[in-house]
Amino acid sequence: MAQWTSAVGAAQLARLLMSQQDRPAGSGSRRPPAYRALADGVRLLVLEGRVPVAARLPAERELATALTVSRTTVAAAYEVLRADGFLESRRGAGSWTAVPAGNPIPARGLEPLPPEALGSMIDLGSAALPAPEPWLTRAVQGALEELPPYAHTHGDYPAGLPALRSMLAERYTARGIPTMPEQIMVTTGAMGAMDAICHLFGGRGERIAVESPSYANILQLMREAGARLVPVAMADGLTGWDVDRWRQVLRDAAPRIAYVVADFHNPTGALADDDQRRRLVDAARSAGTVLVADETMTELWLDEGVEMPRPVCGFDPAGSTVITVGSASKAFWAGMRIGWVRAAPDVIRSLVAARAYADLGTPVLEQLAVNWLFTTGGWEKAVDLRREEARGNRDALVTAVRRELPAWEFEVPSGGLVLWARAGGLSGSRIAEAGERLGVRVPSGPRFGVDGAFEGYVRLPFTVAGAVADEAAARLAAATRLVAAGTGAATETPRTFAA
Repeated sequence: MAQWTSAVGAAQLARLLMSQQDRPAGSGSRRPPAYRALADGVRLLVLEGRVPVAARLPAERELATALTVSRTTVAAAYEVLRADGFLESRRGAGSWTAVPAGNPIPARGLEPLPPEALGSMIDLGSAALPAPEPWLTRAVQGALEELPPYAHTHGDYPAGLPALRSMLAERYTARGIPTMPEQIMVTTGAMGAMDAICHLFGGRGERIAVESPSYANILQLMREAGARLVPVAMADGLTGWDVDRWRQVLRDAAPRIAYVVADFHNPTGALADDDQRRRLVDAARSAGTVLVADETMTELWLDEGVEMPRPVCGFDPAGSTVITVGSASKAFWAGMRIGWVRAAPDVIRSLVAARAYADLGTPVLEQLAVNWLFTTGGWEKAVDLRREEARGNRDALVTAVRRELPAWEFEVPSGGLVLWARAGGLSGSRIAEAGERLGVRVPSGPRFGVDGAFEGYVRLPFTVAGAVADEAAARLAAATRLVAAGTGAATETPRTFAA
């Protein structure tokens, strides 16, 4: 019986491998033999989770043809991978990826490290901050006081607690978007909201247009739902969307849904302006595409004088084209797994009906805690603390990176939780791998792209400050020097797989 659970085609694997080479080699870098470079490229894809463990690899002849190298080169690379524990084979069943005994299974998303692993590792993998106390404790205490009446019920509220749905509707109305409770569904975080939307609108084989780059965990959710991702490049710098490109993709590809982050985009930090929002909604309406707007970063403006544009749903108040996703996880605390969807009432009813086969509903106590924050003014005070902490972290990280890594290029966003940096012409994947060995964990650019794009980037979240930010930048600088020198595990991939 075969031991593989999925398969990677020769063309797909070739694209992923070639994406590691679309950059200048580091000065003075050493070029290993072609078979070693190929083995190293496959190993790196497995370690980053971009090729899953237990995925069947192409036959030697197929991959050789796709890479335009000799079959001998591929055979030698596969042998190296087998010897290192990254490949297993069986006659008649082919070869499939593995990890050496004792190694953790690579994550395909951006899961944070467990707290017990943080002693020696600076974790820049997850854009999440500690809870803004004392507001978490007060919210939970307030929720406990309001819990008794709900404890006498069955506790299942597939659309969310009526009180929280009403409060969320009032908050949208206060932002100038008239909203009824029937237009709101409470979910288990923004990921729960996106999962429900993808299953309703983006079934297996459906096209979904996404920004390029986009949020890694959402991209992976869509892949696992069987969607066909259609990337649309962002405009330069922090200027938001290239709406002309969006019009062309929506017209030519006719995606069922499109996913965008208008406010302090993850990972670039861009903020789309009113005109871009209006034009994109018009383009989606004309194409018959459902536009999903992720608002999880909306309240995290960090600089004074930032004028927030009108919400995307403000250009489609009835919700016939735009579905809005919000969450307490970024603005308040990642451990508060409360999200919500705003859409037309018929869409909400469909999402609620489909949810019966998933999680049935969101925990009552957490919903009561978020509602307590909204009704008492605690939310605004907690978010103020979150902004203050994120602003200090951002400034400390920017200063440290500019000092330790002057060749890195980035623009400082006016809000959000992340910095998107071009890594001086080197491989972000290899910097991430070398960094983890040196005690700093950072996600590389390809996690945020489709088919290996953004190899030359890394994402840095605003989660550390002071001496920790200085040490993180110093460790990343050391990792970058290893990659540039082509030494050890951080050996630079050659520009071509010459046989």
